Amino acid sequence: MSFPFPPAPALPALLVRERARPAWVRSRTGAWRLAVATVCFGAFMGQLDASIVTMTYPGVRAEFGVPLAGVEWVSLAYLLTLVALLVPVGRLSDAHGRKLSYLYGFALFTAASAACGLAPTLIALIGFRVVQAVGAAMLQANSVALVKTSAPAARLRTALGVQAAAQAVGLALGPTAGAALVAGLGWRWTYWINVPVGLIALAAGHYLLPRTRDRAPARRFDRAGVLWLATATAALLVALSSLSGLHVPAWTGPAACAVALGATAALVRQERKAPAPLIDPALLRTPGIRGGLAAALCGYLVLFGPLVLVPVLLLGSGHGVLAAGTALTALPAGFALGAVGGDRALRASVTDRARCLYGAALTGCALAALLFLPPAPVPLACALGVLGLGLGLFAPANNALVMRAVPKEAPGTGGGLINMARGLGTAIGVALVTLALHTGGAGGRHAVLILLAAAAAMAVTGSRSGAGRTPAAAERA
Repeated sequence: MSFPFPPAPALPALLVRERARPAWVRSRTGAWRLAVATVCFGAFMGQLDASIVTMTYPGVRAEFGVPLAGVEWVSLAYLLTLVALLVPVGRLSDAHGRKLSYLYGFALFTAASAACGLAPTLIALIGFRVVQAVGAAMLQANSVALVKTSAPAARLRTALGVQAAAQAVGLALGPTAGAALVAGLGWRWTYWINVPVGLIALAAGHYLLPRTRDRAPARRFDRAGVLWLATATAALLVALSSLSGLHVPAWTGPAACAVALGATAALVRQERKAPAPLIDPALLRTPGIRGGLAAALCGYLVLFGPLVLVPVLLLGSGHGVLAAGTALTALPAGFALGAVGGDRALRASVTDRARCLYGAALTGCALAALLFLPPAPVPLACALGVLGLGLGLFAPANNALVMRAVPKEAPGTGGGLINMARGLGTAIGVALVTLALHTGGAGGRHAVLILLAAAAAMAVTGSRSGAGRTPAAAERA
């Protein structure tokens, strides 16, 4: 069989236009499942990379001869860039093509991963991590949007659950895979492992992802909005990190808080007057979106908080690192089970609002149990499994409520907002739990669990405040 190549003048078009899926893919009954499975590559790799990098800290410190405060910026620079770019990238993808942006994101993420593995200095490694985060933003801003545009409306919650499960599996495997790679091959292989997976995902995306059909109008880009959003999110994360123990000058925390507040006020003012705002205030006023985003932030705060708390409890009680890691794996494993199995276990007539309540009830029971359980691996693993199960029920249902409320021409923007809420929830959860453990003394554990319980209650309130105006029949449809 011959494969004709396009003439040279046609090559630029391949770089700026989305290509349709082959007919044999489009005609399949389960073509949407192939698209969702392709998106799961990015979901898996994003969380795997986020959880695997911390295992490289000792090797990076030893090779480059730098203190821990410097190595922390390998993660912090990535997170700052990712959170700041999710919404702008989603907005551009809605106008110029979500499949194209997703594929370019994977190519950039893969190339930057290879460069991170070759970094000669810590500064170079941090710089390559920033580039890697740009690619990750292009992936994450479009992952939820591609799931929505690929899956039938009746299967949206199921598809979002599969995507959330892929994230949970990546999160669960990160520490174990990272430890094995660092011990056996060295810290650079934690980045090089992304390269073959990225190449497979690029080929799969090219053939299995659908083209963008509903696009937002390509209007003037809100550069000032991007600047203020990046400044506000970066300052907020720096402030939280400094308050939770990051080794920076004492004035950094108050200064970053002031910058975050000022930049947020400037962002609100800019979005109200901009002819084509980056974050349309009307979109946030849409029933179901603002409350759902707040619920997503609080849900991921509850999910990532125990990742800091449990190792501290177990290591402080004399248990080893392996025992702590094994117990902690129950949390993302439960999340994956709830995200995928919840749709099968519950009847189709159960609405997304009800699923959010069921998930919150399980989450509350698990947090209450953690208040009284002894700091031992088996009891904590059981409670963490139930906690993950509850959050696995809650997150896909809440995300489905948000994405149903997003206009059909703006799923990239909606997906970017959801992932930004997730990123902020992750960072705030880690920072607040660390801060509570630093300042709480002997009662730090109880303070953390009360904080997480309050966040879980806020998640339910946010989800219900937006979804309460959506008829149950419309959710089931």
